[in-house]
Amino acid sequence: MTRQPFIARNPSLLIFLACLALFTLLVTVFSEAMGTGLISTSFVKTLGKTLCLCLVAIAMDLVWGYAGILSLGHFAFFGLGGYMIGMWLMYARTRDIVVTSMTNAEIPPTDAEVISGIGNQIFGVVGSSDFPLIWAFSHSLTLQLILVVAVPGLLALVFGWLAFRSRVTGVYLSILTQAMTLALALYLFQNDSGLRGNNGLSGLQNLPGADAIPQATISLWFLWASAIALALGYGFATWVVSGKFGSVLRGIRDDEARVRFLGYSVEGYKLFIFTVTAIIAAIAGALYYPQAGIINPAEIAPIASIYLAVWVAIGGRGRLYGAVIGAAFVSLVSTWFTGGQVPSIPLGFYTVDWVDWWLVLLGLSFVLVTLFAPKGIGGLFDLITDRHSPMRHGQDLGPDQGALQEKEADV
Repeated sequence: MTRQPFIARNPSLLIFLACLALFTLLVTVFSEAMGTGLISTSFVKTLGKTLCLCLVAIAMDLVWGYAGILSLGHFAFFGLGGYMIGMWLMYARTRDIVVTSMTNAEIPPTDAEVISGIGNQIFGVVGSSDFPLIWAFSHSLTLQLILVVAVPGLLALVFGWLAFRSRVTGVYLSILTQAMTLALALYLFQNDSGLRGNNGLSGLQNLPGADAIPQATISLWFLWASAIALALGYGFATWVVSGKFGSVLRGIRDDEARVRFLGYSVEGYKLFIFTVTAIIAAIAGALYYPQAGIINPAEIAPIASIYLAVWVAIGGRGRLYGAVIGAAFVSLVSTWFTGGQVPSIPLGFYTVDWVDWWLVLLGLSFVLVTLFAPKGIGGLFDLITDRHSPMRHGQDLGPDQGALQEKEADV
């Protein structure tokens, strides 16, 4: 039998790409940069950031929904990607400011004086002026882009190798990933971490050498870049889960011991998907924080990774479009509730302020979805397409008569 082409086996990929292209086109046409102004620049940035969150949600769905690894540390990789690109953005932008301020000096400044001025501007807030070793490549965009991939990827590789070779699974692995995230966040909070402690990196929305370009245009550029990254990430994830590799991942999720008994290197598969998804999360972070304009250690706190798991669960774990739907839905609804756009409800003895109650509502939604709709929002598509699990009615679930069988359905 002739094997069907990849696209034919995954029609949802074309549907997703078409929807994403249409969405990007509509936002572009109605943006301030195109002159219509129906969508404000701030909301274009919100939509661009939402696309980045959808990308990191895909990474989370790959590692949790398909491989069964509940990682509570993937937002740490997301933040590291933001820090790596933020270092170059802050260095290059500060250099432009320092060089401009020194142009009127009677004696042209030396390179050492320029570097000293940059150091004072960046690290003066933490009482220093010397560049830490971690900033050694901050002058080069190319090298920092490599670090966007290399630093989170190496951290995930080392952590995953230590954890998986010890066969740590289940809740213990989740606790370990959360501990890693907490340790990283606490380290970054220190002023001597080299990344300005609690102040973080700011002014990231100002692209070096683009002073004459309005923010409306820059925000549109980042929206396009985020859309392209999401399309590539979704296509890659679809390719991974649609072949033999994806079948092995599902097998590890459902019965790890049996997959190991069949001769597969379970630890190797886990390590690969853990590292690759960390890199995807880092790329998403590198696109997110220039649109946010600032990054600080609070962004890497363990609670952020828990939110990420909630997004995927609400959207529908184990289906890529479900992760996208969950991240987009929660992100936009969160912006609506926390942005003060929802009026407060006075009850006489108490006023319900949705800015304070949004997290409670999110947690309640997670509990309700877990109890009553385990397939999440994405499960609604099963109802629309009348898609359901096969009814075997006692037929073998394996190649031999000793395989597990379903009970006969009551007629």
